[in-house]
Amino acid sequence: QVQLVESGGGLVEPGGSMRLSCQASGSIYSIHVMGWYRQAPQKQRELVAVISTAGNINYGGSVQGRFTISRADAKYTVNLQMNSLQPEDTAVYYCTVIQKGNNFWGQGTQVTVSS
Repeated sequence: QVQLVESGGGLVEPGGSMRLSCQASGSIYSIHVMGWYRQAPQKQRELVAVISTAGNINYGGSVQGRFTISRADAKYTVNLQMNSLQPEDTAVYYCTVIQKGNNFWGQGTQVTVSS
């Protein structure tokens, strides 16, 4: 099993920035993909950004150009730098990893963008 602990999140004003981090622990061998999804109230969970071991990155369309994902494999950590935040970015952000075809999820961290 893989355990994921997210940090960061909270309240930020529109146009502001925030950084999320996720630390993986447990059976962390062969983790292929690390990344973030988010879920706003009454909406489906959607892709924010994922990054593979090879460094391939996919961003969700609504965050392209504003968010940056990075990972530190030595620390089994994935980070998400979020800039130019807007109220529509308000959601619970979930860290995820894919290991041998299995998805593991963190408990989520709330990000609220509001003045």
